[in-house]
Amino acid sequence: MTRNAKCPFDPPGDLSRIRDVSPLSRMKYPSGHVGWLATGRATVRSVLADSRFSARTELMNLPTPGATSAQPPPAEPGDFTGMDDPRHSRYRRLLTGQFTVRRMRTLTDRIEQITAQQLAEMDRTGPVVDLVQAFARPIPALMICELLGVPYDQREIFQHDAELITGSSDPTEELYAAYGRLQEFLRNLVLAKRAEPSDDILSGLVTSDLTDEELATIAVVLLGAGLGTTMNMLTMGTLAILQQPEQFEAMRENTDQAVEELLRYLTIVPFLVRVALEDVELDGHEIKAGETVTLSLQAANRDPAQFTAPDVLDVQRQSSGHVAFGHGVHQCLGQQLARIEMRVALRGLVDRFPDMRLAVPFEDLRVRADSLIFDVHELPVILR
Repeated sequence: MTRNAKCPFDPPGDLSRIRDVSPLSRMKYPSGHVGWLATGRATVRSVLADSRFSARTELMNLPTPGATSAQPPPAEPGDFTGMDDPRHSRYRRLLTGQFTVRRMRTLTDRIEQITAQQLAEMDRTGPVVDLVQAFARPIPALMICELLGVPYDQREIFQHDAELITGSSDPTEELYAAYGRLQEFLRNLVLAKRAEPSDDILSGLVTSDLTDEELATIAVVLLGAGLGTTMNMLTMGTLAILQQPEQFEAMRENTDQAVEELLRYLTIVPFLVRVALEDVELDGHEIKAGETVTLSLQAANRDPAQFTAPDVLDVQRQSSGHVAFGHGVHQCLGQQLARIEMRVALRGLVDRFPDMRLAVPFEDLRVRADSLIFDVHELPVILR
């Protein structure tokens, strides 16, 4: 499905047309499997809240173009995103216990400090900067370092490889090498935390019964979930409000509300996948055991049954009820931290540079062709 070049923030128009006919439709997958596509918000939430639908990766047929073979392998120990209960809940409980109020308060202070540092550096470097390199990428990268407890003298190496693997989906030799180095780095980091714990999530988990392998994989999962997505939200969120100056000003008045609307409007994670474990009746259809259901979060967050004028960005709207972080037992574990990062960073940006604008015409931005969503390589802006 292709996007409308004139409205690149919108999901492919075919998704809306399919949803208007039925919130649940038949879909043939690249592997040849015939499953389903859910586009209605209520339908998507129903599947995500129903334990009869599995998140196990080895049961899935993937909807992406290159997935022409059989189902992927099982999730590695520690990758709770590809597991069902009770394995999923074991990891989830341990991790939920680490996202304490005290830790969120501490991380909020660090986000404010890191954001202030990046904005000051932009001020010194300007008047023209690439917002991706100067703002959207370093802030979540440094926050992942804080979350995992990466030592200061090792952060530059860690950030380089982390940004490399989250910045491209092309399976190049450089990418594989970076992933291998990152896994080795995280394994050594786990050993260091066992020997000398500090105040971070990995240190909080080393006293559990998790193995070194499980802990390293959990670190990779947290990295993948917290770096690329937040970076993209900061980039595309800024670009979206720059296209509508009235939204830019409104964001300064109510940043919390604006962040929720940007999450709904952009929907950085475009889809999730589930598999029926038994026959399930849904929306007048019978989903057979073993059939894959792709859940279009993009289409669900633009469902007119839930949101008035859903294709309009309105940072003053009440956007509660969106599924940008998923729903049910697998709902994003770090969603509150992601919200805090976006609120602090975007509010700081619009306060510091209220006259900021694009440095090039919108149509001249270099779009990332390998991305599942609308994304750009650079975002040059004039700060004042």
